Amino acid sequence: MGGNYLGNAGVFLVDTVFGMYILLVLLRFLFQWVRADFYNPISQFIVTVTNPPLMFMRRIIPGAWGVDLASVVFMSALAVLKVYLLAWMGGANPQATGVIVFAIGELLQLTVYVFMVAVIIRVVLSWVGPRSYHPAMGLLNSLTEPVMGPARRLLPPMGGLDLSPILVFIVLGLALRLIVQPILDIGRALAFT
Repeated sequence: MGGNYLGNAGVFLVDTVFGMYILLVLLRFLFQWVRADFYNPISQFIVTVTNPPLMFMRRIIPGAWGVDLASVVFMSALAVLKVYLLAWMGGANPQATGVIVFAIGELLQLTVYVFMVAVIIRVVLSWVGPRSYHPAMGLLNSLTEPVMGPARRLLPPMGGLDLSPILVFIVLGLALRLIVQPILDIGRALAFT
C-alpha cells in the first residue's frame, strides 16, 4: 500500500501549471495568427498574463514573415522544460534531442486539441444561441474560420445543415494519428533510449 503522494502531487502541479501557461501562450499566438479582435476582453486577459516574458523575449527574438517567433520560442522552451521536469520527477534522465522532438509533438497535439474544442464549442453555441453574442463567440469564429472556411467550400451546407465540422474533425483526427503521434513516438524513443 502507500505511494509517493508528494511526488504525484508535484507531477500534477507541474503538469497543470505548465500546461495552462503553455495553452495561454498558444492561444495568444493563434489569436495573433488569425488576427482575432485584440480588444476582446478574453484577448486582453491572455495578453496581460503572457506579456511580461514575451516583451523581454521580443527584444531578443524579432518576428518574421508575420509570425511572432518570440511566442513560438517561449512556448517551445516551456514545453521542453515541462517534459524535462516531469521526466526527472519520474526518475528518468532523458536525452535532449528526444525531449525537443517530444515537446514539439506535444505542442502540435495541443494545437489540434484547441481547434477541436473550439469547433465543438462553436457548433454547440450555434445550436443553443445562434443569435446571441458573447465576447468568446467572436474569438471562436476568428479561431475556427481558417479550418471551417475551406471545409465549408468542400462540403457546402445541405438542406440547411452544415456538415463541415464533421469534415474538420476527420482531418484533425487524421492529423493526430498520422503526423502528431509519430512525432511523439519518435521523441519518446529518442529521449528514453
